[in-house]
Amino acid sequence: MIYLNYIIHDYTINLKDVETMILELKNVTGGYSKTPVIHNIDFNISEGEIVGLIGLNGAGKSTTIKHILGLLSPQSGSIEVLGKKITNINEQARAHMTYIPESPILYEELTLREHIHMTAMAYGLDENTVMERADGLLKRFRLEKELDKFPTHFSKGMKQKVMLICAFVVQPELYIIDEPFLGLDPIGIESLIDLMVKERNNNRSILMSTHILSTAERYCDRYIIIHDGRKIADGTIEDLRAQTGLENGTLDDVYLKLTGGDTHVS
Repeated sequence: MIYLNYIIHDYTINLKDVETMILELKNVTGGYSKTPVIHNIDFNISEGEIVGLIGLNGAGKSTTIKHILGLLSPQSGSIEVLGKKITNINEQARAHMTYIPESPILYEELTLREHIHMTAMAYGLDENTVMERADGLLKRFRLEKELDKFPTHFSKGMKQKVMLICAFVVQPELYIIDEPFLGLDPIGIESLIDLMVKERNNNRSILMSTHILSTAERYCDRYIIIHDGRKIADGTIEDLRAQTGLENGTLDDVYLKLTGGDTHVS
């Protein structure tokens, strides 16, 4: 009996060490036509990670994201979310993630409250539960008094906050956020960062495309760098420093070294 208990206890510990894979891209090649924009993109995101997706304009970040969302189909390779293959018709796979685009996309004829209700309906969530979740988010982003107003009365920053609220009330396993800090004021940026860290601590995962490398360096666990449609680096800041030989280099430093001195990151 003592031996059996030891074996069971040891096995339980090993199970806790096993990482849950949230997102897997396996040699994805694709684009908008027969000519590929991205080539053999291969990376994964585990449970409870904030991963920065970094590259120039035209490097292939947006194309990669559109493939993950199922808006584009790979010419070769595959994409899985929690083991479910992403396609443009696989709603079961897409239900595990939310997407926040760089530019807010809202319905002018719907109030903020109705946007939240629509999000609940789209994900099959209980409306009352979603409104309870929204309460803290509305206060965090200072929109609790704007629930029954229409987007025409909102600034760009306020619209971006509406997008954030609608994404975070879902509490999915994976958030995909494209340039999350654009349009936000300093308080909004700090509120978003706090929220992302909180979600990571709750074992949810975030893929964040950003050009603000100093902020990414403070909060991302890992970085994927895409250049000319190909992945050229994937790792922690320590991994990237080792790859470039820049022992004390910042994320800006290692990015410039890896890309040969290109400076216009986005």
